[in-house]
Amino acid sequence: MRVSTVMWPTESWPEAGTLWRRAEELGFHAAMVYDHIAWRGITPWYDAYSTLSAAAAITSRIRLGTLVTSPNFRHPVPTAHAAKTIDHISGGRFTLGIGAGGANRKSDAGILGDEEWTPRERAGRFAEWTDLMDALLRGGEVTFEGTHYSACEVLTSPGCVQRPRLPFAIAATGPRGLRVAARQGDLWVTTGSRKLRHDPQEAVRQQLEGLREACEAEGRDPGELRRLFLTGFTEEPWLESPEAFADLAGRYAELGITDIALHWPRPGTTWDADMKVFEAVASAHRG
Repeated sequence: MRVSTVMWPTESWPEAGTLWRRAEELGFHAAMVYDHIAWRGITPWYDAYSTLSAAAAITSRIRLGTLVTSPNFRHPVPTAHAAKTIDHISGGRFTLGIGAGGANRKSDAGILGDEEWTPRERAGRFAEWTDLMDALLRGGEVTFEGTHYSACEVLTSPGCVQRPRLPFAIAATGPRGLRVAARQGDLWVTTGSRKLRHDPQEAVRQQLEGLREACEAEGRDPGELRRLFLTGFTEEPWLESPEAFADLAGRYAELGITDIALHWPRPGTTWDADMKVFEAVASAHRG
């Protein structure tokens, strides 16, 4: 089981840099950050890609990534350029998290003045955005004409440090999204399901079955995908104690989860936790 953490981009630099260094010192596999303009109306909320560039320059081992970038306000062409740059700054430690994006206008939905997207359009944009991003990050010249996005003779050489491109962490639970994960993902991400909040492990079991079916439809071995559960959106006591974490991690591992992500403790919020427990869990799962 690989254990990672989600950082909060609410501190200015250099204070934030101290936290990113600490995440590496604790031995987390990866440190990731949500990519929004704000988050549920919370500000300050600093830019994910700028933050990751700075974090890449002051760390040397920990993987870095977005969890997740969405089409809500980012076009694939400049986003690919930024992601490739961070991959080079970090020496090949960047993972691009991608999701369909939410409808919460206090985070980033609709901030460009566009009309509200239907669920069908959001799913279509997600798939097209991801496919274009894949092409852009493999290097060479890209021309693309899609329903929602286009690119004209974009030069992307020399491509990423990681080959054939940097890995994608795809957050998806619906049938169309799972097909995207099966086709383009290196890591699949879930927080469970609102419909089964009372039984998140059953929700994940059902989602994993859907992922298996999507992989079969795409002609891919499901074993090629790692599977991450992002904690903090259920009532499970992940950071009640190191023993509680070990018990829950074991239960999810039995389902097929390979990675766990914990939020950095944030006092006064749902994601508050005993820092000593948080550090003990990280130390017990170094790397």
